[in-house]
Amino acid sequence: MTWTYPREPRVLFVHAHPDDETLQTGATMAACAARGARVTLVTCTLGEQGEVVADDLAALAGDGAALGAHRLAELTAAMAALGVVDHVRLGGDHHYRDSGMVWAADGTATAPPDLAPDAFWAADLREAADHLVVLVRARRPHVLVTYDPAGGYLHPDHVQAHRVATYAAALAGVPTHRPDLGPAWAVPRTLWIAMPASHVRAAVEGWDGRPADLFVDGLVTDPDAPMLATDADIAVAVDARDQVARTLAALAAYHSQLRPGSGYLGLPTERSREFWGREFYRFAGGVPLPGGRPADDLFAGLA
Repeated sequence: MTWTYPREPRVLFVHAHPDDETLQTGATMAACAARGARVTLVTCTLGEQGEVVADDLAALAGDGAALGAHRLAELTAAMAALGVVDHVRLGGDHHYRDSGMVWAADGTATAPPDLAPDAFWAADLREAADHLVVLVRARRPHVLVTYDPAGGYLHPDHVQAHRVATYAAALAGVPTHRPDLGPAWAVPRTLWIAMPASHVRAAVEGWDGRPADLFVDGLVTDPDAPMLATDADIAVAVDARDQVARTLAALAAYHSQLRPGSGYLGLPTERSREFWGREFYRFAGGVPLPGGRPADDLFAGLA
């Protein structure tokens, strides 16, 4: 990945829970950090409602406070593997709680009926956005990366992260909005995380060992699932195959959440390098990407 943006490029990623960032943008984060960009990760919750898949950590299941603290430690280790030194939680550690999710009758993810009072999905949008405004104005990113409006698969915290990031990016650029939160900063470009269906097909076609759960968490079992993007949607296609070792090391840090060898973690070496080393983004606003083929970096055309 190369870029032409002058001096020190800055990018801010907004994710819902620990491990989301590595599963979806880890190679990009590692590549940006390795090439001298300032990378900031904002994680909105500590994933207190996550499913614990490791037998030796089974005692953490159902203990939100303990699991959140453990996942924070996993996040810290993962960021060390990716080379990302600036990672913060929205509003501070333990401010917003993982909302959890249930499956609706139509098969989509939705918020559970018994939300905790401090659940992220229940957060006041303006309050949560202002927590992010502080960070946007302090870090002054050239690019902000977050989920699409559906949050990928409609997990309530992913949807809320999209809403908060979108609102905060707008508010941060208004000089008369909460000047006490820092000097205004209009984010030059916003990108949404995307997964092309063609990328999923390439990972599994012709492979006899195709896993039953195509994604690590088993949420996608069909390469044509609606949550997947078309090639025409893609504005940025990052080739960070040289960072796959870092990405896999970061994924391995999430012992409580990810089973080694399951889903895409079980791909053969070359397929793994292709799958985990390429990440994709949709253009969501600000300075457009150069025309023609998808750009190969987040900052293309910002010079």
